[in-house]
Amino acid sequence: MPLDDRARALLDFEAAWQRHGGAKEEAIRAELGLTPARYYQLLGRLIDTEDALAHDPMLVKRLQRIRDDRERSRLARASGAL
Repeated sequence: MPLDDRARALLDFEAAWQRHGGAKEEAIRAELGLTPARYYQLLGRLIDTEDALAHDPMLVKRLQRIRDDRERSRLARASGAL
């Protein structure tokens, strides 16, 4: 199923948000009409789809890598390995 407009808007925003100036959370509210928490929930699900990967492979792989690194860090801290 191809990406809908909202999904494309999330990916496009994430790829270009530094150009907006100001706090990212403010830009999320102003441009997407979402709370930051909801934005990150949707983005987290979206980056696991093949359609998102096809839309912007470099961005999706980078976001997956960041997410996976954070998860590994959390697990390491929880197990006392750090």
